[in-house]
Amino acid sequence: MPQAFVLINVESGAEEEVVTELRKVEGVEEAYYSYGVYDIITKVKADTMEKLKDLVTHKLRTLTRVRSTLTLIMMED
Repeated sequence: MPQAFVLINVESGAEEEVVTELRKVEGVEEAYYSYGVYDIITKVKADTMEKLKDLVTHKLRTLTRVRSTLTLIMMED
């Protein structure tokens, strides 16, 4: 089952709002605030790679106040 960490930058002051919205999205396993280069770290999971790409592209990146994302796809053993 494909999984990824998605590192997210949001508009200043929007961290709480975006984390709340992320936690409502099907496929989001975890979402946390972060200090540093990225504002939020999210773990996502989907049944197929195509569904994972759709989740990131059409559900996470399009959330209001999200500025940019970096997706790290996890490799399986």
